[in-house]
Amino acid sequence: MKILVLNCGSSSVKYKLIDMPSANVLAQGGLEKLGLKDSFLRHSKGEGEKETIQKEIAEHTAGIEFILQVLTCPKSGVLGSLSEIDAVGHRVVHGGEKFNSSVRINREVIDKIEECIPLAPLHNLPNLKGIQAIEKLMPEVPQVAVFDTAFHQTMPQKAFMYALPYEFYEEKKVRRYGFHGTSHHYVSQRAFEALNIKPEGSRIITCHIGNGGSITAIKDGKSIDTSMGMTPLEGLIMGTRVGDIDAGTVLYLMEEKKYSVQEISSILNSKSGLLGISGVSSDMRDIRAQIDEGNKRAALAVDMFQYHVKKYIGSYIAALNGLDVLVFTGGIGENNFRVREAICENLECFGIQIDKNINADTIGDERILSPEGVKVTVIVIPTDEELMIASDTLRILG
Repeated sequence: MKILVLNCGSSSVKYKLIDMPSANVLAQGGLEKLGLKDSFLRHSKGEGEKETIQKEIAEHTAGIEFILQVLTCPKSGVLGSLSEIDAVGHRVVHGGEKFNSSVRINREVIDKIEECIPLAPLHNLPNLKGIQAIEKLMPEVPQVAVFDTAFHQTMPQKAFMYALPYEFYEEKKVRRYGFHGTSHHYVSQRAFEALNIKPEGSRIITCHIGNGGSITAIKDGKSIDTSMGMTPLEGLIMGTRVGDIDAGTVLYLMEEKKYSVQEISSILNSKSGLLGISGVSSDMRDIRAQIDEGNKRAALAVDMFQYHVKKYIGSYIAALNGLDVLVFTGGIGENNFRVREAICENLECFGIQIDKNINADTIGDERILSPEGVKVTVIVIPTDEELMIASDTLRILG
């Protein structure tokens, strides 16, 4: 079954065409700067070399139509015709309490996704545009929605509720939802396979750390707590997001600086985090280069980042009543051995140890970092959200 996986953002469309169940990637790429004159498509066959195609594209339907043209063109394509695409799987960011698993898309599902737009207006709206584009361009092809929030719907009420007046939850569903669920689900499943352990009785912490980041406590294969909240703003320090902050600080800044809601939102989401502290960049590689040149703010940003990850690991060990497996994934988690080493340092009291030589030699590969015989297995597992979406699509459509 050939499955097209789509991830539609506000100004981008990422895609991967996967032959299932072999998981063979036939083509992949992404359309960037949608709606701007300098928009372009980066495309490659399988894992091959990428080609860049410049084309001005105004909106999502035109963008997806162009992607389909590229997939079927004699030069760059891998399909004889669109009829070879058996299904389309969509990443949908927010499913609220309406979805606790992936679902086949129909009119009722679309209506419920629309109802969740106020919870994630910057994400669910473009996700819907992708669904509607496929409806228009390939009306006979079945579609599946895979929700970032669904994996975390197993959290107990004590973990997902905020201590606000209860009517805010009843009326507006104000609560913790969590995100990166597709990634946390994938790497935890992969950990069970790679380490030959059963979900039942297991205690796993998955650290998805990149430009965006979140940590999840997984017991018996199910999410019981996660660091992101009602929005992706809560939790870890991220590339440009502030993470955990005293709400009173936000009120103080709005009062003292006369910031509007839009201005404070921009500060918290786009000007804070590693960028805000370092003053250099949101990219860990750029910040590391500045540390080597003696930039103290860059060093502080990394110290804060690592400290916050470590605090969450400690708190989730308490929530899980112990730990069996610690997983690193995401851009930083998979590729930055210095950050992994710093996070694991002084966690020996919890049974967490790594072999520094193995760790330093691990960049982007699946590999166990802990020595044999230790209490906690520390492992790097590259995430593959697209494969998880394709697997769910295959499972649902049979």
